[in-house]
Amino acid sequence: MEDQIFQLQYAMDTFYFLVCGALVMWMAAGFSMLEAGLVRSKNTTEILTKNVALFAISCIMYLVCGYAIMYGGTFFLSGIEGGDSLVADALASKAEEGFDGGSVYSGASDFFFQVVFVATAMSIVSGAVAERMKLWAFLLFAVVMTGVIYPLEGSWTWGGNDVFGMFNLGDLGFSDFAGSGIVHMAGAAAALAGVLLLGARKGKYAADGSIKAIPGANLPMATLGTFILWMGWFGFNGGSVLKLADVGSANAVAMVFLNTNAAAAGGLVAALLVAHALFGKADLTMALNGALAGLVAITAEPSTPTALQATIFGALGGVLVVFSIVFLDKIKIDDPVGAISVHGSCGLLGLLLVPITNDASSFSGQIIGALTIFIWVFVASFIVWTVIKMVMGIRVSEEEESQGVDVSECGLEAYPEFTK
Repeated sequence: MEDQIFQLQYAMDTFYFLVCGALVMWMAAGFSMLEAGLVRSKNTTEILTKNVALFAISCIMYLVCGYAIMYGGTFFLSGIEGGDSLVADALASKAEEGFDGGSVYSGASDFFFQVVFVATAMSIVSGAVAERMKLWAFLLFAVVMTGVIYPLEGSWTWGGNDVFGMFNLGDLGFSDFAGSGIVHMAGAAAALAGVLLLGARKGKYAADGSIKAIPGANLPMATLGTFILWMGWFGFNGGSVLKLADVGSANAVAMVFLNTNAAAAGGLVAALLVAHALFGKADLTMALNGALAGLVAITAEPSTPTALQATIFGALGGVLVVFSIVFLDKIKIDDPVGAISVHGSCGLLGLLLVPITNDASSFSGQIIGALTIFIWVFVASFIVWTVIKMVMGIRVSEEEESQGVDVSECGLEAYPEFTK
């Protein structure tokens, strides 16, 4: 009887893990639609190509070396028997000590769930460098980011390893439930390094200091992308509970879903109100980024807040993202989709909010963890971007940028009937 219960819980936990991984994979479509909607029509094909290619590269690089760096295991040269050591250990423990009502999941499902997180981190970079970066330079950076940079900082956090053998972030009171810092802030740090080397889009900032708004070509598409991301986030945060098939875990999953949704709603409303107060208009793009900001802010700890707290945390993210986007524009950091503000500023906010509801964490631990992640990813990314710039260049020519990178990089326009 105990063996049957174990197998049922194992099957349910594995299935739940896989479904949540599929939801997170669907976020790749959300990023594609959001970014395609917020760039100009002449750059649509290239941004879509980047998103679909980076997902494939992420899957391959994490399979080849990323997972081994982050967790010490590999699925590249091993099948079920070689890869599912977690299951073998659980079964051995069950045989020796008896089944205690806990549950485990397939090691292959763990890899699948982790690899879609890697792709999410890289997708953040795509939007920030849009409309002026060379396609192949971006894809070359994706190889290093997903194969080395992200897995190494992930090994110090979720992997439980010491930072360069010096100290363990978990021992210092660092906690990041689903990746406000580990995934989102890391992606923003890599994006910031690239944007600083890349420079602003031509015509974005005038010599007199004025800022020219460059509106996106398809706001319905951007809105669809936001809803897709909102839905995918239930897998992002909900799957991070790691299991479902017992009463405690089921209740935790339900609370995570509730808080994730509440934070997104709070972020959107807050951003909409702040944008109206600042600009006198209900800015749709700010509202969309507000929802994403709320989601990023709650990702560090969606299980312990009450629904009211989650809504407030999301609202804080919605307020912060508006001011962050305006501030970055003023200091001439050109981010076409607001990715650095959404995932960087609000990722840091999410980490700092954790100790309010989670006694196992500390503000000092969160700050040290945030600094460790940001400094490593930013410095490593800056070096990689610099090497790529020296070897092959990272920015298209002024003529190609003016014409649109769809033609120069992909030879294919997204809307040929309208752009001719």
